[in-house]
Amino acid sequence: MVEAPSPRKSRLQNLRLSWLLLSAFLLGLTWWLSGPGQLPRINGILQDTSVWLHQRPASPEVVIVAIDDDSIASIGRWPWRRALHAALLDRIEQGKPRAIGMDVVFSEEDLDYPGDDLLLQQALKKSGNVVLPVTRAAQNGATAPLKGLASEAAALGHTQMPMDADGVVRRFYAQEGTPTQPWWHMALSLHCVGQNAGPCPPPAQSPAGPAPADSWQKLQPRFIAFARASQDRQKSLGSPFTTYSYIDVLRGDIPAAAFRGKYVLIGATAAGLGEKFTAPIGLDARLISNVEMLGHVLNGILQGAHLEPASSALNRSLNLLPVLLGLLALAWFGPSGGLISSILLALLSLLIAGLAPRWGHIQTEPAAALLSLALAYPLWSWLRLRAATRFLALELRDLQDQGLPTASRSALKGDALDQRISAVEQASRQLRSLHHFVSESLRQLPSATFVCGRNGLVLLANTAAHRYIESLGLSLQQGDDLVNLLAELHHAASDEEHGNTPLLTRSAMQNATLPRQSEGRDSQGRHLMLLSQTFEAPPTSGWLITLVDISDLRSAQAQRDQAMQFISHDIRAPIGSIITLLEMQRTGKRIESEDALFARIEGYAQSSLQLADDFVHLARAQRQQYRSEVLDLGLLADQAVSDCWAQAQQQNMQLAFELPDAEACVHGDPGLLHRAVINLLTNAIKYGKPQDADAGAVVDIRIVEQDGHWGIAVRDHGPGMDEESLARLSQPFERLQQHQRMDGVGLGLAFTRTVAQRHGGRLQISSQPGQGSCFTLLIPKV
Repeated sequence: MVEAPSPRKSRLQNLRLSWLLLSAFLLGLTWWLSGPGQLPRINGILQDTSVWLHQRPASPEVVIVAIDDDSIASIGRWPWRRALHAALLDRIEQGKPRAIGMDVVFSEEDLDYPGDDLLLQQALKKSGNVVLPVTRAAQNGATAPLKGLASEAAALGHTQMPMDADGVVRRFYAQEGTPTQPWWHMALSLHCVGQNAGPCPPPAQSPAGPAPADSWQKLQPRFIAFARASQDRQKSLGSPFTTYSYIDVLRGDIPAAAFRGKYVLIGATAAGLGEKFTAPIGLDARLISNVEMLGHVLNGILQGAHLEPASSALNRSLNLLPVLLGLLALAWFGPSGGLISSILLALLSLLIAGLAPRWGHIQTEPAAALLSLALAYPLWSWLRLRAATRFLALELRDLQDQGLPTASRSALKGDALDQRISAVEQASRQLRSLHHFVSESLRQLPSATFVCGRNGLVLLANTAAHRYIESLGLSLQQGDDLVNLLAELHHAASDEEHGNTPLLTRSAMQNATLPRQSEGRDSQGRHLMLLSQTFEAPPTSGWLITLVDISDLRSAQAQRDQAMQFISHDIRAPIGSIITLLEMQRTGKRIESEDALFARIEGYAQSSLQLADDFVHLARAQRQQYRSEVLDLGLLADQAVSDCWAQAQQQNMQLAFELPDAEACVHGDPGLLHRAVINLLTNAIKYGKPQDADAGAVVDIRIVEQDGHWGIAVRDHGPGMDEESLARLSQPFERLQQHQRMDGVGLGLAFTRTVAQRHGGRLQISSQPGQGSCFTLLIPKV
């Protein structure tokens, strides 16, 4: 039978599948959006910012001669005679410029002034470094200068400036034209003429009309590195380049030296004249003329600042990599870490896009990565929320199936998620209450109970367990080794199979061979029953160990065995003697008179009765509930002395006691304490007389105060006892065989000791052979 996957494993599998689907979707979206022409507006804004950050100052080598409003006002409306252009070229040529770019189209003959074309042609020939423009015509053709002008020009170049979708010019193409006749950009042609760097592109020998072509091609795109204007020019939104008015140059107001070694651009800047383009100058776009746009392109060429667009493969890689890292971060680092990682990766993408122009002279398009990173976190959060909602629903269903009452959805407020959260919260409270109930139940167990793993490390322990370990002089903490803590708990000496070996071993716990029940003794001499039970609660398994103190039970068993011995020997002995005497009397074997026989039988019977009474009193002292009240030990001792006076007189003994003035108040049962004192006095009367004294002896009784206790001390002057006899004296049913006069069985002293202990006190005995004994009953003060 195939085992069903656990809820956690199933949830993780579903979450992993969701992550894979999300990753596939976002990576595919990023791959598509990072292709050419995608997200042009966002990429345009980012590219404009990058251009603004990397602007370079305008080169002083670039000079513009502007056909401005002042020139129109002075010369007249456009177009002007070509003789004026020829005169302007002669003026500029006197200054020996590097190259002259004349952004004026001369594609048709001047029918009004036919001689002007020849003058302009001669000026071009005389200068020898003038570049003329080629423009794109309808039907994908090219509009070139007149044949005579083109033949005298140093080079030709196109002036096309492509606009992006938002109408802003950000790039140019180094080469445009028909497949049979491509043209370099006019700025490149100017640079070539000015640098004399080998053969320049040959001027086109095109007819005075549209050049035939099948299509118009654009090759080698470059991002324009716009020049930075000075602060004054920025305030006036003027051109960053040195600009002279056409009319001022024509009149000679501008010295020829102003053009020496310069690249001179001649073009229209007047309102309504020539093309105007929107260019991202700084962070704001403004309209600039075509001649100024040529100046920016030429400035970038001179400074080597133009940027190539990143290849499609490189751009896609730079977009896919941060998205992939962001998805991995969402899977590894959780919600907070994933959000921070997504933000950091987005900033990293912007940083790479900002540094790529400086380091690699390329322009990237990071918009796809930014968009995917912006989508990744909310989509992943939605998937996790969906998984969490589903998990809560399944958990609620499982709790209901297991019998734990949960609130119905109709009784809860809010949307589906709020209802499930509230229901799980209620179920969690119930589980916590159940856990508290179980924990309190474990804590209140009367026996020491440990919950530990297979390795013996303590996971839980109740109050009794802490109390027991502390009684051994140790401390108990979670994670402690129970085997080491119970190392002094050994098998009972009577266990011949195990001997004196530890009751709890690590191998038995790890191999699950620990017996369900075993008995041993600890270092304090206590008899303990070790109960063990394995449990399986995945992912945890281990042992439930309970230590039951059976010292009282074993003591009771020992006392029962002693009682049986007592019944079988000490009580039966006098009864057996009575039967023997009667049998002898019946058979006629009389050894004494009838009165002596009756006296002997009476003595045996009295002895049996006395033993039985002592036995009953001892059993009651051990088991019955005490009646406690405040009493004076002095009065109690005085009454006991009075009760024993007659017995002392029969034994020719004197009881010496003087009632103290101060009260010796204690809490106790007056009946039991009175019998205990009677026992001490009776023993002193019976055994306290010196063996070598024919005359009577004295028993001293006095009230003593010792260590917070009041006591009654009874001292005799009998033969005394050695240490071995003192050790045996307190045990019930023990006979002191070495003293023939002591024919008792020790029940009286055992009774007295029991009463003292149950009152929180003790029986203190001191004795030396030949010097008598002192028995002191100590009871705590009130």
